[in-house]
Amino acid sequence: MTQPTYSHTVGNKPIWVFDNLCSQDEATSIYQGLEISAFKHNEVARPDTAQYKHWAVELSDAQIASLPVYQRAMAQISETTGKKYRAYRGYVNYASYGDMLFTHTDCLPEADELTVLVYLCPEWDIEWGGETLFYNEHDDCVFASTPKPGRTVIFHGAIKHVGRPPNRICYTPRYTLAFKLEPIT
Repeated sequence: MTQPTYSHTVGNKPIWVFDNLCSQDEATSIYQGLEISAFKHNEVARPDTAQYKHWAVELSDAQIASLPVYQRAMAQISETTGKKYRAYRGYVNYASYGDMLFTHTDCLPEADELTVLVYLCPEWDIEWGGETLFYNEHDDCVFASTPKPGRTVIFHGAIKHVGRPPNRICYTPRYTLAFKLEPIT
């Protein structure tokens, strides 16, 4: 398999960034399909922020399994961790300028769960913002991932994180494909 472009740990929990698990053509193809998808305004980060919903579209198990980037991510995770995982949820977040997104975790600290994020925009400018920020136990941002086209970030779901919405000058939606993974026992 391949080595991550970047790696970091937060409280002994890993973050791996790969720039070669999803090609720009694959990201663009998925992006184009999302432009006609039925996003729902019902996704929340945490129970205490439930009044601030954001847009997402759920994926079926068949849709998840059919994505080559999912298959490559599962192979990379197996090679890296020596464990097998499966998606228990797959969806795409939509964020645009003015949206409010909140810090959150995807699982309890003791859970052995991973999250995979794939940035799907066909192009991204550094001035557009939209980074995913990762925080330590003191709520200090200790790592940031730029939403480059096709970039894939794999991390322990207990790391507090947030996807920031794009800046005012960005008129492109920020689509992020997410897989929540649990170990196969």
